[in-house]
Amino acid sequence: MTTLASVPPADRTAGPPARFRDLLAAEWIKTRSLRSTPWTLALTALFVLGSAAVATLTDHAAGSGPADFRPFDAYPQAGAWTLMLVAGSAGALTVVSEYSSGLIRTTTVAVPARGSVVLAKAAVVTALWTAVGAAVATGSFLVSQAVLYGRHAGVPLTHPGVLRALVASALLAPVCALVGLGLGVLLRHAAATMVTSVFIMLMAPTMFSDGARWSADIKHATVSAAWRRLIENWEPDPTSLGYSATVPGSWTVYVLWPLVSVALAVLVVRRRDV
Repeated sequence: MTTLASVPPADRTAGPPARFRDLLAAEWIKTRSLRSTPWTLALTALFVLGSAAVATLTDHAAGSGPADFRPFDAYPQAGAWTLMLVAGSAGALTVVSEYSSGLIRTTTVAVPARGSVVLAKAAVVTALWTAVGAAVATGSFLVSQAVLYGRHAGVPLTHPGVLRALVASALLAPVCALVGLGLGVLLRHAAATMVTSVFIMLMAPTMFSDGARWSADIKHATVSAAWRRLIENWEPDPTSLGYSATVPGSWTVYVLWPLVSVALAVLVVRRRDV
């Protein structure tokens, strides 16, 4: 006869492995249970929309025509930088908060497949910040158009460069959030992750120019420089002395940064102790 006392401890706690959809549900519960999450999203959206309105009012005089439409009015740099910082920080905190509180030990005991945990976090972060990015980018465009239509200078969504700028601005949030998540796994320290995130996404591009090929290549490989190129509606000038980024190259940057960040995070978390 088998009794509870005769069953090895490992067999008492053994159970079916967690399914990926269970990990997704757990990560979503962690995210939405934080009181700071809705406030952070609301304040970020309010600031970005407000910066779009201010930029449009400042840059467009009465009587401007559609040809004078500037994407930076709908997607101003101040709003974009704020979105990058908040998204990157939020992505990092999904990992760093568990390391700082020690909850990561409980997570790894419950789910030994650490790579799956990182992928679940990445999936939830991607879904959340894609929705936020789409809402903010669309709202910024509509706010700027509300101002421009009052001055008879509005442009439709089919205006050259508008749709690409809209998509690029919407995807800026999930790209930065996934980069922040990857840095959080690699560094596991809140302050170090935030400083590194700010340096890589905002400060590094300003250290390089388009005057030299090597410098331009480094600059164009950053997320913020790729975003700037994607929202601008112009073609490279063959007579220019500078090296301009291409649209396909900028989209490639958008794909590689989150992909490499998550891949490194999965690789690192599988190879080291908690």
